[in-house]
Amino acid sequence: MLMDRDRSFARLSLRANFSWTFVGNVVYAACQWGMLMALAKLGSPAMVGMFALGLAITAPVFMFANLHLRTIQATDARQQYQFRDYLSVRLATTALALLVVAAIVVLVGYAWETAAVILAVGCAKACESISDIFYGLLQRLERMDRIAAGMMLKGIVSLVALATGVSLTGSAFWGVVGLTAVWAVVLAFYDVPNGLQALRQTQPIRERSSPPQRVAVATRLAWMALPLGVGIMLVSLSTAIPRYFVERILGEESLGIFAAIAYIQVAGTTVVGALAAAANPRLAQHYAFGEIHAFRGLLFKLAAIALALGGAGVLIAWLIGGWVLTLIYRPEYGAYNHVFVLVMVAAGIGYVGWFVGDAMTAVRRLRAQALLFLGMTAATIGACAWLIPLFGLTGAAVATMVTSVIHAIGGFLIVEHALRSLESDMRAGRSLTGGVSYRR
Repeated sequence: MLMDRDRSFARLSLRANFSWTFVGNVVYAACQWGMLMALAKLGSPAMVGMFALGLAITAPVFMFANLHLRTIQATDARQQYQFRDYLSVRLATTALALLVVAAIVVLVGYAWETAAVILAVGCAKACESISDIFYGLLQRLERMDRIAAGMMLKGIVSLVALATGVSLTGSAFWGVVGLTAVWAVVLAFYDVPNGLQALRQTQPIRERSSPPQRVAVATRLAWMALPLGVGIMLVSLSTAIPRYFVERILGEESLGIFAAIAYIQVAGTTVVGALAAAANPRLAQHYAFGEIHAFRGLLFKLAAIALALGGAGVLIAWLIGGWVLTLIYRPEYGAYNHVFVLVMVAAGIGYVGWFVGDAMTAVRRLRAQALLFLGMTAATIGACAWLIPLFGLTGAAVATMVTSVIHAIGGFLIVEHALRSLESDMRAGRSLTGGVSYRR
């Protein structure tokens, strides 16, 4: 394999990759959570709501623009595309995403401070997007240690920058400006040099192609990834839609409370994200080489871990949720313990959906994902329009549960269909070759 050409980039074991990713995600998630806590304690629920709205506006735009290229790159077991193809597509779509965010801010007509926060969050997302494509290269090489170090560095400096900005100015905007600045520095001086070093030591020498040929290849890659980009955007929208409804119906302060409560599920997504990042290349390899039993076994183990994490979260929220919310935020948050319990139920189901979603990518059911996510989005809109005016934040929590259930069940059915189709192909291959195992 290409990754074995240089010892410094020899792939790590699944356990080592999980360990590194877990540590990196823990530190990064703790710092992200710390930023919300800083806004809640140094500012107000309205400031938290402003920041949450910025994330809710920009996340679907950048999810679509990213086209889920990191996962496609990481699971590109046969290296159909070069890194420069992934990078060129990502740079172009990131620029377009920034323009779309600016257009949304102008068309909706937010107050100037809210608009400024949204635009600043968009710039931070642009830096994150470019870092992400370099992480995809390292993930394909199964060197999660390099990614984890970058995430830890970014998390620590971003927490310090945001808290300092808010403390000195009393403004969420200047806090996000500080966050954006340090993300740009980490991108320029850590992520890019690491990615280029990996590229020099592992990329095979290939014939040079003309600019029109490179554009054609990049266009083909973008077109192939487009359904997945649409699907991931719809997933992000399904998460963001309750926030849009809460902000419009209940106000920025209620949005701040809901977003702060919902963010606590990051404790579980830290473990889930680490496992998914470490397992994705293996899932792709199992499918590519027709190892269906190994694929199913790994996916079921991941789903079992997800359910265990979700159950633990629900138990904690039910027993001591009000105390936890008061401790980490303020007393006004602790009054919403019932919302916390429902959010954690939705989170547990969502953890399963995370693994199933990555499995859909590994089996390359990209268009089916887009249709599933379209159904999720429609169901979320309907649930929010019905439940939030009637039940407030409780309705918003139930709406997120609806989304999680559809994602997990629908994704599982799609993956099973793909595996059964592969089994059928393999049986046909054996019958035509006199019993020789067919490998895809």
